[in-house]
Amino acid sequence: MLPPEAWAAALAALPMMGPARLLALLRRWSPVEAWEHVRAGSWLGDEAAAETARPDPRGIAATWRSVAAAIDVGAAWQRVVDAGIGVAALGSPAYPSALADDLEPPGVLFSRGDPAVVRGPRVAIVGTRRASRYGIDVAHEFGRELSGSGVAIVSGLALGIDGAAHAGAVAAAAAPPIAVVGSGLDVVYPRGNGMLWREVERQGVVLSEAPLGAAPERWRFPARNRLIAALADVVVVVESHEHGGSLHTVTEAERRGRPVFAVPGPVRSPASAGTNRLLRDGALPACDVGDVLVGLGLADALRRTIVDPRPPVAGDDRVVLDAVGWQPVSLEQLALRVPMPLGALSLALLRLQEQGWLDERGGWYERVARAER
Repeated sequence: MLPPEAWAAALAALPMMGPARLLALLRRWSPVEAWEHVRAGSWLGDEAAAETARPDPRGIAATWRSVAAAIDVGAAWQRVVDAGIGVAALGSPAYPSALADDLEPPGVLFSRGDPAVVRGPRVAIVGTRRASRYGIDVAHEFGRELSGSGVAIVSGLALGIDGAAHAGAVAAAAAPPIAVVGSGLDVVYPRGNGMLWREVERQGVVLSEAPLGAAPERWRFPARNRLIAALADVVVVVESHEHGGSLHTVTEAERRGRPVFAVPGPVRSPASAGTNRLLRDGALPACDVGDVLVGLGLADALRRTIVDPRPPVAGDDRVVLDAVGWQPVSLEQLALRVPMPLGALSLALLRLQEQGWLDERGGWYERVARAER
């Protein structure tokens, strides 16, 4: 028996399965039920699901039936497990609560690192890939100082402003960085940020709604930007050209009621044309880190103690919790990973459930994500 996440991951890997289509299916049916409807083509009878497949729902249904019939879901799931990628379907205990109530939550979320770090105050720092030296320096400074103040930096691991902000955050080695990428987590993009990607993963978490092997196709980046906006308490645009892609993140932030800051730039610099226009149109000025911390009340948020209410885990219980990881796992699989008698392992699992660290669903154990604050 496979966990629900196996079927959700298989659905996400189907061609032409964008976020809206996957969400419509998983809001209507459980992952395994949705898979069966896809294999049969019967999802066309659901108005909401069929609407997302326009203009050619029947053509998409035929493609999905053909591809799904050839997929061994168990083997596909094993590849995800072997790659060390965590998977959380919408509604599962491991799914980050910061995204669960979003306007457009991902139907399934893939992760490398520790998704439990998505808590506490979070600031998205975004901007152009074609950044100036001024923009790179400001982004790095903001990332380093905000992280050192206990604020998690959210960005897209892109070249330019995004990468500079995350480089500053990992240099501070304080608040765990959070990245959202537009490719499968086994496809590092851009390659030039490979070392930074691994360091963000080590200190925090790299998230994606793209399945294993997914290429960084152009359409995935606007979809990624909505998740960056959803995860952030505020969005800071350091540099943006007049029609830069980071302005899409601003639009998504405004849809969600997130405050938007912009860093003023030289009036003759094309890299600051978009940010200066944002300021003209009412964005809040971010002249230094203090503007972000104090101007939006994040200083008050930092004074609140960010502590997981669950009791600390130590000894054999810690060994078991670490062995569970961020992937649904069966008792039989855990018995192979943990060198302890089955009775002791069962007792440890029971304690971890009682303390709120684990949840058991249909014989599968899964780590539980807690509220951000």
